[in-house]
Amino acid sequence: MDEFSFINSIKQSTYKQSTLLKGVGDDAAVFRQSSKDIVTAVDTFVEGIHFSRKTMDPFHIGNRALAANISDMAAMGASPVFYLVSIVIPSHWTEDELSQIYRGMQSLAKQYKIDLIGGDTVSGNELTISITVIGYAACGKARYRSTAVEGDIVFVTGTLGDSIAGYHILMNPGQFINKNYYYRRHQMPDPRVAFALELEDLQRVALNDISDGIANEAAEIAEASGVSITINYQQIPTSDSFSQFTVNQQRNWPLFGGEDFELLGAVPKRDWPLVQQAAQRTQTMVTEIGYVDIGKELVYLQEENGRKPLNKKGYTHFKQVKL
Repeated sequence: MDEFSFINSIKQSTYKQSTLLKGVGDDAAVFRQSSKDIVTAVDTFVEGIHFSRKTMDPFHIGNRALAANISDMAAMGASPVFYLVSIVIPSHWTEDELSQIYRGMQSLAKQYKIDLIGGDTVSGNELTISITVIGYAACGKARYRSTAVEGDIVFVTGTLGDSIAGYHILMNPGQFINKNYYYRRHQMPDPRVAFALELEDLQRVALNDISDGIANEAAEIAEASGVSITINYQQIPTSDSFSQFTVNQQRNWPLFGGEDFELLGAVPKRDWPLVQQAAQRTQTMVTEIGYVDIGKELVYLQEENGRKPLNKKGYTHFKQVKL
């Protein structure tokens, strides 16, 4: 199959977004939007670094790659509407496997009503997927990491450490409880778009998606806002069956595991009930885990024996740290 035949095989027959004027088929896509702020995000995924065929099949690779970008939209308080995909294709990948990657993306795109409007394909040595997502946010309502202030409540959605637990189980087959749950959390994460959009009426909320670990994401908010953040270790939410893992894993994975694609946020205390209501409307678990304070741009972990600085040693780009 040549490039043009492949493009035709993945091109949508109909589009969901009324603001799109021209999708796949020309040198560029065209859309018109005058009433909302436009939000963009791009992520690149390289085989052997960001994903492994030992733990994910092609469908999961595509689905998870798009989910990471959609999660960025959620963190910005934006609704994803379009995506573009550029892919470097090694010779050892078959046409069917490549089609499965796109089917994984299309499955998630259908769920969020996102249109594929362009991209590129080239040959190379390692499978590399670069995805750009475009979203819309209500005017002046895009959410930034830099808006946390002293006295804010720090909260998190969902449970933490599940993705790396799923990876661990896939790499170390054995007698584990709720394996399918952890598999899905690693292979097919569920971005918190609906919950984030329900926060639109709040005047101020700082958000960050948990892609590199809560220690890292909290540090990014602290640094951007010029504040300190204290996280209460005992309040960090984990899944009911998380106790099956070692004590060290139970401690490190929620803090540093990353790729749960949950949301970490900071809001004024007066707005915490509104956050809880938004969570209830969207059937999202949300937990208060700490607070924002004045001080150096640091994150602290509060435990029974006191409070200590929390180093951000999760996954960072260009470096991988063993947990």
